[in-house]
Amino acid sequence: MNDSALLIDGVSKRYDKLAALDNVSLSVAPGERLALLGHNGAGKTTLIKLVLGLTRPDEGTIKILGKTPTSEEIRQVSAYLPESVAFHKSLTGREQLAMFARLKSQPARSARELLVRVGLEAAMDRRIGTYSKGMRQRLGLAQVLIGSPRIVVLDEPTSGLDPLSREFFYTMISELADSGAAVLLSSHALTELEARTDRIVILRQGKIVANGPLRELRAGAGLPIRLNVEANLETADEIARRYGGARANGRSVEIMCEAGDKVRRLSEVAAFVPAVEDIDVVLPSLEDVYRYYSRQVSDQGDRQ
Repeated sequence: MNDSALLIDGVSKRYDKLAALDNVSLSVAPGERLALLGHNGAGKTTLIKLVLGLTRPDEGTIKILGKTPTSEEIRQVSAYLPESVAFHKSLTGREQLAMFARLKSQPARSARELLVRVGLEAAMDRRIGTYSKGMRQRLGLAQVLIGSPRIVVLDEPTSGLDPLSREFFYTMISELADSGAAVLLSSHALTELEARTDRIVILRQGKIVANGPLRELRAGAGLPIRLNVEANLETADEIARRYGGARANGRSVEIMCEAGDKVRRLSEVAAFVPAVEDIDVVLPSLEDVYRYYSRQVSDQGDRQ
């Protein structure tokens, strides 16, 4: 915990009688990409505001590199990209980024290099009012890159972007993490996050209900694994009957098994070779895991 870039310890925040956050503790290491998930109203936005120093906790502490988020030193090494970026429409991309560079005590001439890096070289001297949504997000990403930040907070950064732009964003996020920046990423696009983050934190009603790498959350949830078996017509029915599977189409069989039974069940099904032509192993997705932990807490609350 002492090596954390971001350390949140016992933080609570209330608005009147509503507990937006309730005794939240969390750390993010340098170079780690952490995904912050939760339904609307779960506390994600409140936590982001606290990390950015825009509001203060009622209880607990937040430290970035050992200092408070509101310190001038931390403001210089913190970066934030909201879901909908807003820039002055009359400025050019180069002018806007040069202004941000000066605010971070960086040379204005660094704007050109950053704009080239995010693919806006041809548009840097156009007015921002002519930019598309994707171009504005790229400009926002260039602003994040100013001054080699140590803590990066991203709130739905790929919302409304096409697949190529999304892939570009995650490439840049990985580069930031590789440079040692701690990345806190809030998103509802769960499918995108599976292979692009190191750890998952799920908030519900202001509390952390899950915290760990996806493989650990899968193991904790105990969700079944799906085996998709491609077999010949003569054998598909027998495989479905023997292993309690369901025929998906003419030659496919879907078999569910517990994680601990995966290897044994694969060996049993593979014994039908050459009748079995292919086997796909489908692990529980992040969406499956997210639904599980959300329902677990909801069900417990309903019983109390």
